[in-house]
Amino acid sequence: MEYSDNPIRQHQRYLAIDVLRGLTVALMVVVNNPGTWESIYSPLEHALWHGFTPTDMVFPSFLFVVGNAMSFSMRKFGGQPHHVLLKKILVRTLLIFLIGLFLNAYPFVRLGESGLEARDLTAVRIFGVLQRIALCYGMAALIVLYMSGKSAMWAGAAILIGYWALMSYFGSGTDPYGLEGNAVRELDLWIIGPVNLYKGEGIPFDPEGILSTLPAVVNVLGGYFAGQFIQQYGHSRHSITKLITAGALLVAIGLAWHLLFPINKKIWTSSYVVLTVGLSTLLLAALVFIIEVKRSTRWVYFFEVFGRNPLVLFAMSGIIVKTMALFSVSELPLKLWIFKTFFVPLNNIKLASLAYAISFMLLIWLIGFFMDRRKIYIKV
Repeated sequence: MEYSDNPIRQHQRYLAIDVLRGLTVALMVVVNNPGTWESIYSPLEHALWHGFTPTDMVFPSFLFVVGNAMSFSMRKFGGQPHHVLLKKILVRTLLIFLIGLFLNAYPFVRLGESGLEARDLTAVRIFGVLQRIALCYGMAALIVLYMSGKSAMWAGAAILIGYWALMSYFGSGTDPYGLEGNAVRELDLWIIGPVNLYKGEGIPFDPEGILSTLPAVVNVLGGYFAGQFIQQYGHSRHSITKLITAGALLVAIGLAWHLLFPINKKIWTSSYVVLTVGLSTLLLAALVFIIEVKRSTRWVYFFEVFGRNPLVLFAMSGIIVKTMALFSVSELPLKLWIFKTFFVPLNNIKLASLAYAISFMLLIWLIGFFMDRRKIYIKV
């Protein structure tokens, strides 16, 4: 790819976007699979409630790159009738959602005191990471399909302001943004019920719930507009400067909004969306500069492997973890035996936990490497 100050061709592919996608998948695998949840370095933990850590950047970054990719695919299929595109969008949304639901139910049995026992599938969690990706992609794709660029931007702003209003008005208790009384939880309890909600916070509450999916759509829209901008203006220093300026402005707005509507990943507040879209834009600008302008590409293949089969590798990581839970060694669950045998001897328990997470991520990378070498690319 030759450096030029002129706009790029409309269908030119960007390595920087592939690397950003792969980077987010690699980090998602790392933060989701520590050796032990009791010992994790603080930057690799989510904020307990209000606040922000580097780990809170990972999931919204993936939604951002979903939007990046959508900006290319929508242009590629732009000449097709709307009903054809609509079918593609709906089918892809449904497939990703069902894969997420399958992963929640897998492996359909559990290891009990008397051996393998059937799981109660009526209590399976309905929502999750892949389900949110599916719904955000579907809603964002419909917005850009049926609205002009400016109208889609206004729609994104309306979603964020409307969500703020809904959370403020319908929250119960003294703190409408607290864990127990927030409108996200109230709506999920009403529609889904406590049995099929995530219980990781100690009470039924789903961080990928129905209502909080709405503002997450804007993370996809942000990625879509960033992708469109790059396609239109290329990777000149001037266009990168504009991306940096836009990203910095969004970060400032997100931090200012935090004073009224706290930054919070678990209820996916509007301030959190604006902050993470801004940070994702800055990261994308940096990668475009390093990879496309400076042509520093010797290091990128590692992340390209993740970026070429992102959903499959993420799903595979979940399948491996849940399959391991079915086996035990020396009366210990297989994962715990591996952790205690090969990683705990490092003496520093947090370092051991991180080493396990990185090792597991490298295992997933090897699967991706095998697929890439054989040109196996599974797209949903």
